[in-house]
Amino acid sequence: MLKVGLTGGIGSGKTTVAKIFECLGIAVLNADDLSRQIMHQNQAVISAITNAFGNNAYLNGVLNRKYISEIVFSDPFMLSVLNAIVHPATIQAAIEWTCKQKSPYTIKEAALFFETGSAEGMDYIVGVTSPLSVRIQRVMDRDGISKAAVMARINQQIGDEVKMKLCDFVIQNNDQQLLIPQVLNIHQKILGLVV
Repeated sequence: MLKVGLTGGIGSGKTTVAKIFECLGIAVLNADDLSRQIMHQNQAVISAITNAFGNNAYLNGVLNRKYISEIVFSDPFMLSVLNAIVHPATIQAAIEWTCKQKSPYTIKEAALFFETGSAEGMDYIVGVTSPLSVRIQRVMDRDGISKAAVMARINQQIGDEVKMKLCDFVIQNNDQQLLIPQVLNIHQKILGLVV
């Protein structure tokens, strides 16, 4: 079974594209959702996060996302510490999930494929790109955060120009090209690659 990565910068529209692939019958795994689940359920990960970030990392057994976000998006070292704790467990859980799927190929949606090295486990990567101003506004509206907070997150990711060059397929989410025809075209190409 082919393993396809779906990536793009924060606010690029990855989740919307993933939903279109799901409508085509393709199994999709959202790596962010999986990592959140792991940070709430995996005791080894919970202990490591608590050791690294202190007792305020969890409040009443729930990850204190605001506290953690404020630390990691202002301190690159602490972001690398968090990634070193969470990413190995997430990658392993994704491998186990993939083995259980029955669709002709699977999609793993993640913002940080190239940044974490998990792109190496994929057969192909689909990138979603969108103008920076649109991405910033989407994230501000979605997460209720300031432009500065959005930029702090964007600055932790590889730039779109570089990221899209690393992808096998690119979807333009720029309000000028329709998404569904682009996804259908890539879907047909990937089906043609399935052995």
